[in-house]
Amino acid sequence: MLHAHLEQSSTKPLPVVIIGNGPSGICLSYLLSGNIPYVTRNAIHPNPILQRKLEETPKLSILDQDIEYLSEGLEGRSSSPVALLFDALLRPDTDFGGTADSVLAWWHQPERAVPHLVLGKNLPGGAWHSIEGSMFTLSQGDWMGLPDLPFKDWLSKKKRGFRNNRATAGDIAQYYQYYVAKKGLKKNFLCGSFVTSVKKLSMDSDSCYTGPDSRDRSCMWNFSEQQQADPQTDHGSLFQVDGLITTLNGTQPFSLYAENVVLATGTYDSPSQLRVKGEHLPFVHHSLSALEEAVKNKEIGPMSDPILIVGAGLTAADAVLFAHHCNIPVIHAFRRRVNDPALIFNQLPKTMYPEYHKVHQMMKEQAVLCPGPYECYISLPEHHIVSFTEDRKCIFRDKSHRQKVHNISMAFVLIGSTPNLSYLPNNGVDLAVDCEQPVSSKRNPIDIEPFTYESVHEKGLYAMGPLAGDNFVRFVQGGALAIASSLLKKVNKNPP
Repeated sequence: MLHAHLEQSSTKPLPVVIIGNGPSGICLSYLLSGNIPYVTRNAIHPNPILQRKLEETPKLSILDQDIEYLSEGLEGRSSSPVALLFDALLRPDTDFGGTADSVLAWWHQPERAVPHLVLGKNLPGGAWHSIEGSMFTLSQGDWMGLPDLPFKDWLSKKKRGFRNNRATAGDIAQYYQYYVAKKGLKKNFLCGSFVTSVKKLSMDSDSCYTGPDSRDRSCMWNFSEQQQADPQTDHGSLFQVDGLITTLNGTQPFSLYAENVVLATGTYDSPSQLRVKGEHLPFVHHSLSALEEAVKNKEIGPMSDPILIVGAGLTAADAVLFAHHCNIPVIHAFRRRVNDPALIFNQLPKTMYPEYHKVHQMMKEQAVLCPGPYECYISLPEHHIVSFTEDRKCIFRDKSHRQKVHNISMAFVLIGSTPNLSYLPNNGVDLAVDCEQPVSSKRNPIDIEPFTYESVHEKGLYAMGPLAGDNFVRFVQGGALAIASSLLKKVNKNPP
């Protein structure tokens, strides 16, 4: 498989290489494989304005229509108009508790397929294979599904159901693998591949790319003068994608050439750091799995000094719940106030997320100066970590700038993650909305055209999923729609 792809790419560049094989890359692969969405005949969308627009061109596929026009005026839980459009077509009234069927019918038209390759380190499903399988998803199970194969239908075949309308991470990972196989996409996936470099080559001049540490922005993404004068001329340049592929026979390097590259690597790769003294010490960890491993190996237990959990997001809450279940004493430190509206717990319905609201209750009732009903748990709101010491002590600073010291057995810093874009020049900073700051899914995503998801700064380069600011599986699919529509136009595979 690999040799075939390498041979093809060396003789003729691939039209598209997708970096990342999570739900974003899977959905885009499905669309690029000739699966074309049309509005089902006689379907009635509950949004009367959108319904009227869909009736104007009933025989034209959604990919071939004016996506900007269809998206206009839609409102919902995403800032991306295309994400709202595709979500409205797939799940017409889900935000109002409805269960209306999708208004889309999927036609397989192989003549419109765009050859592509999806690269990923894990099995299809990406980071979902790295998450503890018993963990429940934040989103409703129905929202985790991909086009033309509802997740609830797959789950029912396993004679399983939802808990509070939510699914486990293990089920999600299995579903994505099944989806790729069922939809005939496996031939497009190259699993076990780790991308080390993406650079643009100009066929009209030597590439002046000098590596990921270069700071010369004009040189990092290089165009020839001819291309700059004529932005419609794309054939004068290519992307070179280098990396390593691991198989049963070992690890070997590879190079691929592509006319277009899609960045879909998500943000799960690199845990965020506190950047304080002592964070490198061996008892300080940055993953929930490290806590599970420590309990499994009996490194910590009910008689240990407390573990420290840092963070006020859902991963930190999962760690609190796990430790509480194992009767392990916990010190829970976080920077926000417990009643801060921005705290995720204040945004979740109690009926759907009872376990997280229990953690929130513990955070409020078990502050260090106000002993509460929960044994072996201390909450430290509005506290910052100053440093860790080699004798397993942690120094804190409270909101009054007073310092205090606690003995701990282990520390788990669970404050989110950042994308690993080391394979891009300057770590992708030059592609971001703020070109002076690192890429962040929540604060500084890659700057894209809203209806094509093509980079504002680099033509031929696309971004989707968390890298483009779409942080939920439900909404990453809109990026796939936008990119597929754009690429079909580029390769002239749209009908006249």
